[in-house]
Amino acid sequence: MTLGKVVGTVWATRKDEQLTGMKLQIVKELGLDGGVKDKFVVAVDSVGAGVGETVLFAQGSSARQTELTRNKPIDAVITAIVDRVDAD
Repeated sequence: MTLGKVVGTVWATRKDEQLTGMKLQIVKELGLDGGVKDKFVVAVDSVGAGVGETVLFAQGSSARQTELTRNKPIDAVITAIVDRVDAD
């Protein structure tokens, strides 16, 4: 999993039927210092995260392991809203 910050929402009125009802968020990776990196992903939001929140997200085959995303055509999923990060 990777730390990220939700920076926006993607609206798609025409999409694969398997994505119907799924909220798509733009997530930028975070470094341990809390700085936002340039790299971003579009992720299915499985936890109801909002813009500005710090989240954990999974990518690749791991992204298709949740109840919501199993066997769906996705590459990234938000799996947690982060309350705090303690790192040395």
